[in-house]
Amino acid sequence: MFTSSLARLSAVAFLAAALAGCNAADRISNIGKAPDLSPIAAPAPTVAMPMPAPEEVVYQPNSLWRSGSRAFFRDQRAARVGDILTVLINVEDSAKVNNTTKRSRSNSENAGMNNLFGYESYLGKVFPNAVDNTSLADLDSTSASEGEGSVDRKETIDLTVAAVVTQVLPNGNMVIAGRQQVRVNYEVRDLLVSGIVRPEDISNTNTIQHTQIAEARISYGGEGQISDMQQPRYGQQLFDIIMPF
Repeated sequence: MFTSSLARLSAVAFLAAALAGCNAADRISNIGKAPDLSPIAAPAPTVAMPMPAPEEVVYQPNSLWRSGSRAFFRDQRAARVGDILTVLINVEDSAKVNNTTKRSRSNSENAGMNNLFGYESYLGKVFPNAVDNTSLADLDSTSASEGEGSVDRKETIDLTVAAVVTQVLPNGNMVIAGRQQVRVNYEVRDLLVSGIVRPEDISNTNTIQHTQIAEARISYGGEGQISDMQQPRYGQQLFDIIMPF
């Protein structure tokens, strides 16, 4: 059992060292170099649906109406695959929780045996000291625990990002995905947003609030020298995982 646990621990340590070595080598090769920006590419669809086929525009003689139009005047809101709309992200979350737990318990047990078919007289031969048959077992236990915890969290995010319509679902709802990267010196900030929106929720200025996005996935983070300094070292992370105390 001990050998098996030691083997698993060695394997985990070797894998962590290998990953740390690869990352260290990559970081060494990028010393003095700003983080790379991701290439512009089509966002991966979040819902597996076929892309709609392009519609052929047909104009009728002596008519201002164009086939495929939803209104006489062109609607500037996003409606088709490839259209762009603006997502307004305004998150103001606040949570405060206080918990206090206190528990105390005391147990006492006393057991005796006055008669056992006459064999109780032989107990003195087994035990060197005198035996009291009325108090053969006396158990006493006391336990107490006390815990207290509190959470005070406040988050405020105010961002704007342009997203692209990647799919139009059969019911008319649209799948959107947007990504924005900003590099300042040696730090890259990355903003991701994706989800499903209804056409009627898009305003006349072609914007939509993040609260109107179903299955919304919003990520705001970054990478670079400052982000690396905020992370504990790999050895410390491994130590925190394998240590039971």
